[in-house]
Amino acid sequence: MTLLRAGTYLFFNYDGADGAAVQSAFLLGLRFDLRVAASVALAVLVLGSVPFLDPFRRPGARRGWLALLALAAAALMLVYVADFLHYRYLNQRLSATVLGFAADAGISAGMVWQSYPVLRLLAAVAAGGVLLWAGARRLHAWAGRAPAATRARRAGWYAAATVAAVLAIWGRPGQYPLRWSDAFNLRSDALAHLALNPIQSFASTFGFEGVAYDAAAVRTHYPRMSAYLGVAAPDAARLEFARSEPARSPRLTGPADGPPNVVVVICESFSGYKSSMWGNPLDPTPFFAELSRQGVFFDNCFTPHVGTARGVWATLTGLPDTEPQETASRNPAIVDQHTIVNDFAAHEKFYFLGGSTSWANIRGLLVNNIRGLNLYEEGSYKSPRIDVWGISDKNLFLEAHEVLKRQTKPFFAVIQTADNHRPYTIPKEDLGEFRKVTLPAAELRKYGYESNDELNAFRYTDFSFRKFIEAARTAPYFDRTVFVFVGDHGIGGDAGAMFPAAWTEQNLTCYHVPLLYYAPKLLAPQRIGAVASQVDLLPTLAGIAGIPYLNRGLGRDLLRQQEIDGGRSNVAFVIDHNTRSVGVVHGGRFLNHRRSGGRDEFVWADFTRPEPAGPAPEFDGHRALALAFHETARYLLRHNPKPALPPPRGTAD
Repeated sequence: MTLLRAGTYLFFNYDGADGAAVQSAFLLGLRFDLRVAASVALAVLVLGSVPFLDPFRRPGARRGWLALLALAAAALMLVYVADFLHYRYLNQRLSATVLGFAADAGISAGMVWQSYPVLRLLAAVAAGGVLLWAGARRLHAWAGRAPAATRARRAGWYAAATVAAVLAIWGRPGQYPLRWSDAFNLRSDALAHLALNPIQSFASTFGFEGVAYDAAAVRTHYPRMSAYLGVAAPDAARLEFARSEPARSPRLTGPADGPPNVVVVICESFSGYKSSMWGNPLDPTPFFAELSRQGVFFDNCFTPHVGTARGVWATLTGLPDTEPQETASRNPAIVDQHTIVNDFAAHEKFYFLGGSTSWANIRGLLVNNIRGLNLYEEGSYKSPRIDVWGISDKNLFLEAHEVLKRQTKPFFAVIQTADNHRPYTIPKEDLGEFRKVTLPAAELRKYGYESNDELNAFRYTDFSFRKFIEAARTAPYFDRTVFVFVGDHGIGGDAGAMFPAAWTEQNLTCYHVPLLYYAPKLLAPQRIGAVASQVDLLPTLAGIAGIPYLNRGLGRDLLRQQEIDGGRSNVAFVIDHNTRSVGVVHGGRFLNHRRSGGRDEFVWADFTRPEPAGPAPEFDGHRALALAFHETARYLLRHNPKPALPPPRGTAD
C-alpha cells in the first residue's frame, strides 16, 4: 500500500509540493495502511488460533488461509486500481459514494470498458495475487521451520502481537482513534488525498448520515437564509422559503415580440481552468470564448458538487443535491420537485440527451416534473450511437436543431452533452473537419490535462458548439432565442498561475464552470465577475425573459442582484460528499468546513484582484453561511413539491 502511494505521488505530479508536507502525508498514510494491515493480521491471528483453523497443524487450513490471503491481496489491488482511476478522473479518492454507480451498472460498466484496458488491468491484478500468494506460501514455510517454543513464550508473543495490532488499528495515542478526516489537517486537499487509504476512506464514508434533515437546525439558520433569499413574509414556524416573483420588464435590448425561446446547454465537465476564457495557453475552446465575448458571461460561477446527475438536479430544481450516497434523482421519496421550467407556461418543453435517461433515474426527474415534456433520448435519433453515452454531441446538437427549427410556438429546450467524458470518443465522420492535436505529456500536465485524448475531447466539445450555433444562425428561431451554457461540474486539477493557490489546494477547480447567456440580438454583452452558482441559472433566465415564477430553490436572479448591490452579497455553496465537507465562496474568500472534524480552511479565492493587505476577517460568518445553506438544502429537497395543476374550467374545486 505504501508502494502504491509512492506511485500515486509520482504519477500525479507533486513536484511543487513542500518536501516536509509530503513527508507528513506519507507518514500519516503509513498509519492508515498499518490500520488495514493490522485488521487483516488480527483476524488471521485470532481465527488461526482455533485448532481446526491452525495453519501449522492442519494442511487443509494452511491451503485455505493461503487462498484467502491471495484473494484478499487481489481484492486490495482491485480496490487500488478503482481508486487510482477514480482519483485520476475526479481528483477524489474512492469512497462509498461510488456505490451510486451500481444503480446504473450497465452504463457504468460500459463506460469503464470503453475507457480503460480492463482485461490488462484484471490480468495485472491476477498476477499480483499469484505473486503475493507465492510470497505468503514461502513465508509460511519459513515460519513453520522455527523450533517449537514453550507455552509461556507463545502466549507472550500472542499477547504482544495482539496489542501491536490493536494499537495499529487505533492509530494514535490518546482517547480518540485515528480518523480519515485527520488527513485534511495537512491544509491541502492534494496532500490529504495522497495520505488517504481507499479502503479506510470507503469504510469510513459507508456510514454517512441517514437522517434526511434537522428541522431545529433549519430554524436556527432560517433568519439568515430567508433574508438572503428575499422571502417576503418570513415564517420560521412554517419554514416558508417560497418566493413568488412578479413579471418584470424583460432585460432584452432587441425586439422580442413575446417571450423568447430558450435553449439551455448543460456541458459535460466544462472546467474553467481547462478552457480558453481564462487564458489557458492550449486554447481548447476558442469558439466558446468568442461567444462569451458576445453574451452575458458570469466568469465566477460554481456548481454545488461534482457529478453530472447532481449537476442536472441543481440546474433544474435550484437545489444542491445533499444526498450523501445515492444521488437525489435516484431517491424515489424526493422525485417530486418544483422547477421554474414550468413557469415558462407558453413554451413547448424539450429535453435532448444522446444516451438513455434511465441513467441515474434522470428520466424520473424530467418526466415527473416538467409538464408536457418532449423527451428525446437513445432511440429517438437517426445518427448512430458511438459509445456508451449514445450519439456524438455534434449530431445531438444538429438533430435538436432540426426539431427546434420546425417549432411554431415558443420553446424551452435543454440539451445535455456527454462527449467530454471518458472514453473521449470522437466519431470518425468528423476527423476530416476536426483535427486532433498531439502535445508532449509535460505540456499537457502544465496546463491541466492528463492526456491528448482529454484535450481533444474538450476541443471536440467546442467544435460541436460551433456546428450548432452555425446551424442555428441560419434558422428563423435564432434571433429570438436565449442560449444558456453552463458546466455540469468541473474536474479537479492544477490551475497553475491563472487562479489563486486555493483553487488547486482546496479543489475549487472541481466546481468552477462558465455560465453564459448568449442572445446577440437580445442581450448586450458584458462580463460579470460577481460570484454565481449553478442554482442561479433559472431565476436569472426567468428575469431575462420577464416571466413571473415561483422560486423555492436557493438560487437568485443574478442580474437583479447586480442592480441591487453589484452582486456583493452573492454566495456559491459547495459540498464534497467524499470528504464530508461543505463550503461557500463569498466576498472573495472560500471557507471549507469539515463536518467530520479537522481544521476549517479559510482562503483567498478571488482571481479578479489580489488579496487585501492586513489580517483576514474572522471566518465565523462564512461557516454559518455554509451550514445554513447545507441544512436548508437538506430540508428543501423534501419540501419542494411542484404545485398542483389548476382544475379545468367548468369543474368544481
